[in-house]
Parts: sequence; structure tokens; C-alpha cells
Amino acid sequence: METQPPLAPGMRQTRQRQVVWETVRRLGGHSTADEITTAIQKTEPGIARSTVYRALDALASSGALHAVRLGDGPIHYEISSEEHQHAICQVCEGVLHLEHELVRELESHLEERHHFKPVRTDVLVMGICDSCARARGRRPTKRRDLGHVHY
Repeated sequence: METQPPLAPGMRQTRQRQVVWETVRRLGGHSTADEITTAIQKTEPGIARSTVYRALDALASSGALHAVRLGDGPIHYEISSEEHQHAICQVCEGVLHLEHELVRELESHLEERHHFKPVRTDVLVMGICDSCARARGRRPTKRRDLGHVHY
């Protein structure tokens, strides 16, 4: 993975953008602007929240970061790489990346059965993960990475 964000032509590489990029990489993605800001301010208290937000906007605009809305909450940021969709547990807020093949099957279905050509596909599935379903009443851990689960 790149150590510097791939910025759009003409976009300056600033120290603040570099710090935000490194923090998102370290946190592993699916982090909110507030979580990113909190992590940065632990080691660099002089970087303001507004600076982090501007850097996130710039990195997302350049395509280096992908901004995704996971349900009703705030926007989450992750390093742009392979395009993927998400399933979210509404109890623990765990994130599951959906296999691209599932999305491709949906797009093929739309093309073949409905003569509809998808240009962009955003899928967000809300539900309850197996751990939370089995926990019934116990307090779950918040926002887990459910990984790439294949059934």
C-alpha cells in the first residue's frame, strides 16, 4: 500500500494531508472524521478538527480515500482500493464487505431481465450479525470488522 496518498494532478501534498492519510491507514478504514481527529490529536494536538475535515475532503475528492455512509450515522473513510459494498450489523455496527461477485450478479440481473444498464451501484445491507443474534440482551462490542465472511 502506498505511503503517500495518490492526489489529483495539481493538488498539493501537505503535512496535514499526510498525517490524515497515515492515520486512516493505521486505523484500518471505516473510521469517522471524529475518530480520525481524536487519533491525530493524541500525538499532534495542534492539528484542528477543521483541518482534518478539510484534509479528508481533499483526499476523498482526489480519489485517495473513499467516503461511505454506513447507515444513518456519520460518513466513514477508508483507503480507496477495490470497489466493494457493505453489510452493517445494526446492533454492534460491525462492517462486512460484500463480495464483488454478488454485486456483479445483481448488475447482470438488471441488464438481462430488465434491460437496465447500471452506471454505479451502491449496496448497503442492514441486518444483525450472527454474534449479536446469539448474544440476545448482552451488550455487544461497538463497530467490529466482520471481515470477509463467506457462507
